[in-house]
Amino acid sequence: MVQNLIISFVLLIISGFATLVFGQTPDALKPSVISGEVVSIDASTLVIKTADGNVTASLTDKTEFKRVPPGNPSLRSAEPSAASDIDEGDKVVVTGVLNADKRSLPARAVYLMTKSDLAMRNRKEAEEWRLRGISGRVTAVDVALNKITISVAGMAGTTSVDVTPKPGSKFHRYAPDSVKFSEALPSSISEVKKDDLIRAKGDRSPDGATFLAEELVAGAFMTIAGTVKSIDAEKNEVVIKDLNSGRDITILTAGAMTFKRFPEADAERMASFQFGGMGGGARPPGAAPQGGQAGGVRPAGGPPQAGGQPTNGAPTGSPQQGGFGGMRPGGGNIDDMLERFPTITTADLKVGDMIAVSSSRGSTPDRVRAIKLLAGVEPFLRLAQMQAARQGGQGVSGGFSIPGLDGIGF
Repeated sequence: MVQNLIISFVLLIISGFATLVFGQTPDALKPSVISGEVVSIDASTLVIKTADGNVTASLTDKTEFKRVPPGNPSLRSAEPSAASDIDEGDKVVVTGVLNADKRSLPARAVYLMTKSDLAMRNRKEAEEWRLRGISGRVTAVDVALNKITISVAGMAGTTSVDVTPKPGSKFHRYAPDSVKFSEALPSSISEVKKDDLIRAKGDRSPDGATFLAEELVAGAFMTIAGTVKSIDAEKNEVVIKDLNSGRDITILTAGAMTFKRFPEADAERMASFQFGGMGGGARPPGAAPQGGQAGGVRPAGGPPQAGGQPTNGAPTGSPQQGGFGGMRPGGGNIDDMLERFPTITTADLKVGDMIAVSSSRGSTPDRVRAIKLLAGVEPFLRLAQMQAARQGGQGVSGGFSIPGLDGIGF
């Protein structure tokens, strides 16, 4: 979100500055707009890290300083500021005429977004997506009807929700081989495909069956699961044997937005409930005990009410729903559940552990970057294997669903 905000910020500055100056200056002296992160600042110079390298801006008594609020990035909302308000790591846009070296310029104006302002906006934005967000896997797209049907994983199974973008809604799509929203590209409903993962912000209907979205981000993601064969904690890499293909896949764990371990009792209970009492406590012959440690969070009050409606009437997966994981009343969605589970690192994994990973569909299928990595998931995978075997398949060919794995960031 920050990158898109900065882009909007820069475009607004360019537009306003061009109106004031462009067309009134000889071509050789046309002004430039430099944007980036503050590397250093003193009384006379400001060093900015840009996409093309560092640029040094000279500050004088004629330099104008303005502070732009992230919530309303426009020239009209800019307030008077000073060089003393600028710190390392802040985002700035500097206007002026570049010198011949293209690496320095006298600063005519400096527009500032402080990192503290940006952090506050990010917290508010994240909370809004948490309270008003939904995520799931796309099962159908009807461009003519402007409708996307998604499967939303809950703690007791999945529900189907029809997502309708509101007029003027914002669409984004993750770039190939990228899990960063800052690198997401503008998109539209026509680019959404079956099996995409999608996250939307908006308003869910009281019965939970429909969702009006004002912002959406989608991407071609996959979920894989396997047994850990080797671990390189220094490189943040894990090699697993994929349960479906049997081939080795290297998982890059650095930067994973979720890196958690299911407490053993929670995983057993939730897997058994999810698979309809298929025998969550029974292990197939020769199966090893689960590598995940017990302890941590425990179920509170048993599974949610059948049928996808909790006793308080909130739709499954809503922020009001109670459920597993020892959650406090009024805070029971899957993200809340995962937040309470133990956070681990690459070094905490062990050879023989079963893990599940969500990742973007990149160009190298045998080497993927984890968006979410969940350990302690053997009960879910064990039952998926048993289900596949009953249907004459192998591995988890029938598919597997682990609460919290399908969600993507924004």
